[in-house]
Amino acid sequence: MSVPKVFTLKCVVMNNAWGRVGTESEVALLRQGGDETFELQHDMTYAELWMGTHPRGPSILSSSDFAGTSLTDWIKDHPECLGKKVRAKFNDKLPFLFKILSINKTLSLQAHPNKSHAEQLNATQPDKYVDDNHKPEMALALTPFEGMNGFKPVSEIVRLLQGIPEFKAAVGEEHCKDLFAVCKTDPKGSSDAAKAALKKCFTAFMNRDEDLVKEEIRKLEKRFQKLADLGQDITDYDGDIFLRLCREYPLDTGCFASYFFNVLVLKPGEAMFLGPNEPHAYMSGNCVECMSCSDNVVRAGLTPKYKDVPTLCEMLTYITNTPEERIFEVAMDPTDPAVTIYDPPIPDFAIAKIELPPETKEYTIAAYDSGSIIIVIRGAASASSPSIPQPLSLVRGSIFFVAADEPVHLKLDSNEGLLAFRAYCPL
Repeated sequence: MSVPKVFTLKCVVMNNAWGRVGTESEVALLRQGGDETFELQHDMTYAELWMGTHPRGPSILSSSDFAGTSLTDWIKDHPECLGKKVRAKFNDKLPFLFKILSINKTLSLQAHPNKSHAEQLNATQPDKYVDDNHKPEMALALTPFEGMNGFKPVSEIVRLLQGIPEFKAAVGEEHCKDLFAVCKTDPKGSSDAAKAALKKCFTAFMNRDEDLVKEEIRKLEKRFQKLADLGQDITDYDGDIFLRLCREYPLDTGCFASYFFNVLVLKPGEAMFLGPNEPHAYMSGNCVECMSCSDNVVRAGLTPKYKDVPTLCEMLTYITNTPEERIFEVAMDPTDPAVTIYDPPIPDFAIAKIELPPETKEYTIAAYDSGSIIIVIRGAASASSPSIPQPLSLVRGSIFFVAADEPVHLKLDSNEGLLAFRAYCPL
């Protein structure tokens, strides 16, 4: 039997509490579209669709000849499918984990350690950090997508501290003095002195007496709610976001998170990259996500899970940006106008968006020097390649693996055009 280099996959769904429910979830709808055996439960949350080889949820080949074989085992038996450079760099393993996320409720306030720190955490606290790999990641919006990403400019944090007495009291006036002083000469906060002042302020806040912080949350929630009930605009002080976080995580220290961190609203097609040691929290919407093959997270708020405040406060970069600066710059593929490339500054992964207009009848997905995973978001097509005897039928939700150096020819079956996303290793 010849070895196919293109084949469809069945992928794992995660039912986290923050996911969207039933048919409101893009994760559920994509899984239902691409897997006729999937039974969608209308009262269940569907948060994540995992595509890859991570031990918590490896994908399974759905071809009748290889049904039940995990992608992990397939790659182990056929490592040449990864490409020579990927094999050499990542020791015959797929280096990325590809996902779709459907978010109804803010995820935990978190950051991901770099590679050496991840290994250290795994070695010293294996019960808390079971993964020794780093986890840089990218979120690419499918719908309007909201999330916190990185620290605000120092001047904006100072404005909020001075304008919201409850926030200032929760941080502690004595812990704000250095930040107020440095803001006069470095309002953005790019100097080492500004980073040190911000670290001191944030760390003090995260370690404040919980009862004191809860009392200030109660006061501010009551005040903002009264203003909102009177029809007054509270958005200038992130009052709408604060009230939402209070509803989602009552009296959690993280309710003040948006006063430290940028809140981004990505348009479909826009993306943000989250490098090591950068604080973030996804908030709402649907996205494509890609990351190194890891599930390594340091949490410090907005979660019932284990919080490691000392580790998070110590590991953060304390780099400040505006929301606009946090939006990732993309590039068109110079050889193919249908492809947009999202290539972060790491070797582990990149994303290619393939978008074909309705009048397209045929199209060839180019061969890459990397194994890749592709998911169809819109449209239908039959797919053929030199290695498979019968074309694959692709519809919305279809997920398929493409081996290195293998082109895939598409014949489109509808007038919808096609939208698909491809995760690969950009070596």
